[in-house]
Amino acid sequence: MATRWGLCGAGKICHDFSVALKTLPPGDHRIIAIASRSLERAQEFAKKHGITKAYGSYEELANDPDIDIIHLGVLHTEHWRVGQLFLEAGKNVLCEKPFAMNVRQVKDLVASAKKNSVFLMEAIWSRCFPIHGEVRRLLAEETVGEVKLVKAYFGSPQLHIPRAVKKELGGGGLLDIGVYCLQFVLMVFNGERPESIQATGTLLDSGVDESVVVVMKFSKNRIAFCACSISTRLSNDAVISGTKGSIRVVGPMHCPTTLVVNGKETEYPLPEPCLPLNFTNSTGLRYEAEEVRQCLLKGLKESPRMPLAESVLLTEIMDEIRKQVGVAFSQDSQ
Repeated sequence: MATRWGLCGAGKICHDFSVALKTLPPGDHRIIAIASRSLERAQEFAKKHGITKAYGSYEELANDPDIDIIHLGVLHTEHWRVGQLFLEAGKNVLCEKPFAMNVRQVKDLVASAKKNSVFLMEAIWSRCFPIHGEVRRLLAEETVGEVKLVKAYFGSPQLHIPRAVKKELGGGGLLDIGVYCLQFVLMVFNGERPESIQATGTLLDSGVDESVVVVMKFSKNRIAFCACSISTRLSNDAVISGTKGSIRVVGPMHCPTTLVVNGKETEYPLPEPCLPLNFTNSTGLRYEAEEVRQCLLKGLKESPRMPLAESVLLTEIMDEIRKQVGVAFSQDSQ
C-alpha cells in the first residue's frame, strides 16, 4: 500500500519534493492533498502536480483522515506553530530543516510527537543520501583510521533573497545552510556532544548572520571546523581526516553526489526530474521520502538516520553559536 502524503505549503521545496516523489514507484508513494493559506495557490499546485485535494487552510489538512504523513514545507518561523497543529491532530510529520527557531520549540515538537505517539523527523535530507550511508560504513570499518579532524563548508550567495536576510523570516546563513555542516559533524561523531564550541561571525544590518565560522572540540582531541556564508560561494564540501587517510564529500553540502576516499572518486548520480527544479539535486529528496516510508512500515516513531535526540543537540549547538555571534530572534524571548 502506498504511503499517503499531505503537503503543507505550496512553495519551492514542496514543488521539488513532489517532483522527487515521482521518481519513486507510484505504488509506494502518493500525494493525497496539498494545503496552503491561499486556496487558489493550493489549487494551482494541485493541478500542476496531479493532486486530488487542495485545501485553503492547514486545519483542513490536519483533519483529513486519508493522510499518513505530512511534509511540512512552510517557512521555519512557522514550523513550531504549524507542526504542533499536525502533531496534536495525530498526524505523522516530516518537518523541513531547521526543525524550529530554537531548542525550546524543538523540544515542544518532540514532546507533542511522543504524547500523541506519532512519527516525527527533521528533514535533513542529506542524511538519507547513499553517500552518507557509505560514509557511515567507512567510518565503522575505520577505513581512514582514527578520525582527528572534520571540516565542512557551505556558502551560497543569497543576499538577494528576502527569506535569507530578513530577521522576521528567520534569515541568516546558520539556520538555512550552516545546519548541514553541523549535522555532518554530528553524524561523523555519532551524535556526541562537543566539549567546547567557539564561534565568530559577521552580521547584516538586519541583525542576521552573513558568515559564521565555528570550531568544536570533541573527546579524544578531535576537532571540527565549519564555515557558512550567504554572501559568497565556498568550496561546499566536507573532509574527514584520519590517521590512515581521508574521506571527501563533494558538494553541494546538502545534496552530495561525489565521494572521494583516499583519492579514489565515486559518483552517485540522481534520477532526472520530470519538471524543472528550484534547488540543486532536488530529486535526492526521494531518499528521505523512502526513509520515512520504511520507518512507518516498521512502526518506528523516529528515524535512526536522524534521531530526535540528535536534532535537539543540533539545535542546542546552533542556539549557542547564535548567542556567541549575536543573533537573537523574537522567538527566543517568547
